[in-house]
Amino acid sequence: MTPLKIYTDGACSGNQSEENIGGWGAILEYGVHKKEIFGGEINTTNNRMEMTALLRGFEAVKKDNQLIEVFSDSAYLVNCFKEKWYEKWRMNGWKTANKQPVENKDLWESLLPHLDTHNIKFYRVRGHINLAGKKDIGKLHNEFLETNTDAFTLDEFKYIVEMNNRADALANAGILSMKQE
Repeated sequence: MTPLKIYTDGACSGNQSEENIGGWGAILEYGVHKKEIFGGEINTTNNRMEMTALLRGFEAVKKDNQLIEVFSDSAYLVNCFKEKWYEKWRMNGWKTANKQPVENKDLWESLLPHLDTHNIKFYRVRGHINLAGKKDIGKLHNEFLETNTDAFTLDEFKYIVEMNNRADALANAGILSMKQE
């Protein structure tokens, strides 16, 4: 089965400030078909934008029971799904191990049903890799392979980085669109 690939990124200008603007971007790719989506919000956080990018990506999937590969530079997002943090959060009444309320509960609750609808694999990609003139691309590729269970060739890795950089550009376009409103 050909996987549907979703590349996501979020950004926030003025993150942690009282007033800020965030953007999110996602690319859905199935074979030769690609769809780019993006948007923005005011008074948000980078983590919320990372999560929103994935949620909007999932919402754009037209069929159930898809094999989906998600590529994100958000350790928060990827680690939650790979390490199943959400299972403990649910059991603890949406509290962390420190008994604090889980941040972004609303978005987690919107994302989790998609795990039951699709077969999803999550991959963490280091963000903002500039491939032009990179002498240590082999080292970055090896780091990627160490943190992800599936093997990807160097050319596949370069393409993944290129798509995640494009998702970052879309997130920044989301910020720009909010500034123009």
